[in-house]
Amino acid sequence: MAINADKPHLWKTDTRASVDQFNRWFMRFAPKAYRDTRRKTISQVDLGLKQTSDLTMITPEIIKSNPAILPTMRMSTCPPLARDRLVGLADSNKAVVETLEEGRLPLRMPSAALKEHLRRIAKTISQMLDVDIFPWLEEKRLPSKEERYRSSTIVADRLCGAVADPIVRNAQEKRQLDLIERYLKARGYKLKALSAGTPLVQMEAGTFTFRLNVKVKIPGAEAKAVNIPIDAVIQPKNARLPHLPLLIEAKSAGDFTNVNKRRKEEAIKIAQLKATYGEQVVFVLFLCGYSDAAYLGYEAAEGIDWIWEHRIEDLDQLGI
Repeated sequence: MAINADKPHLWKTDTRASVDQFNRWFMRFAPKAYRDTRRKTISQVDLGLKQTSDLTMITPEIIKSNPAILPTMRMSTCPPLARDRLVGLADSNKAVVETLEEGRLPLRMPSAALKEHLRRIAKTISQMLDVDIFPWLEEKRLPSKEERYRSSTIVADRLCGAVADPIVRNAQEKRQLDLIERYLKARGYKLKALSAGTPLVQMEAGTFTFRLNVKVKIPGAEAKAVNIPIDAVIQPKNARLPHLPLLIEAKSAGDFTNVNKRRKEEAIKIAQLKATYGEQVVFVLFLCGYSDAAYLGYEAAEGIDWIWEHRIEDLDQLGI
């Protein structure tokens, strides 16, 4: 029996309550999440400046030794370079740049080819450095402590601006999972990781876990299987094993546009789950924020139900 998907007469009221809840949280906590990330980013940028001798030595060797400094380098140019723009200007490769920014080197690339990519990347960044932010470069002198800190904060702001949405989204997801954890523990459930190799249907009754990778089949490609992340997995207390646990996707959105852009993700996920575990799969969303009627109608049509965060007690209707 549906919980909220079959009650369109309540959707507008619930959406307003959900938007108000998200906005209250955002005004109180999102700025702190941003400030904390900004503080860490300033330290990372300052380290990048030291590793490159205050940007006077941007060489292939330095990038190779410290590939994770590449995002800092991109944000030190005028104008700041998006990853794809750097790839184009340096005639490089997107996979190479993405791997470097993860702090790793492309393992399968021949040494000579990697060296050439790094040379072009270093040359592009060096030619485009923002001398207004780093005045010592044109003046060919060492920066003062104040100049270095000021430059670091500017670059950090650029970096944080580029990832502001993920910062807020990650903080909101953590808050949602903390709320689910408190709710379940108050009802006697235990947080317990699923042991490696244990089938999903053998998950211990009365336990739950977070961010579990679940193996699923790809519809139409029987030989292929992939792991998909599930935010919360709950095995009801009264479950008689083998029993498929409840699967919950925590989702929040700060505007109506983004939530509709991402709505196909859940449709694909439930199709994969049903192709693997059958129609008995219970996969619901845990919603907070901007979820309008268009989004809710799409999810309902795909057979996906949801729990509103502002009415978390609806979880009980899942047999918890």
